[in-house]
Amino acid sequence: MAQPDPLPQEPGPDAGVEDIQADIERTRKELGDTVGALSEKLDVKQRAKDKAAETKQRVVDTTHHVGRVATQPKVGAPIIAVVAGAAIVALVLWRRRR
Repeated sequence: MAQPDPLPQEPGPDAGVEDIQADIERTRKELGDTVGALSEKLDVKQRAKDKAAETKQRVVDTTHHVGRVATQPKVGAPIIAVVAGAAIVALVLWRRRR
């Protein structure tokens, strides 16, 4: 099992002002990202809209697929008709010869 990335080390006691300021900025950015992610998860209304849009797109895609399949010519039907016709002709010819 892979270990998660360790947190960046805080500046040590001998760190300069620039190191401390960089650490503060990095921490602020991480905190902002975390708050943003939590806000998205808790926005039930937006999540419901997203799910509805996703479902609508899936229905549209399925409808288009069904429409394409329905308009394609059936290959099996003519073959079955030809075989059935040949069987009937063969049966009629066989009965006449008997």
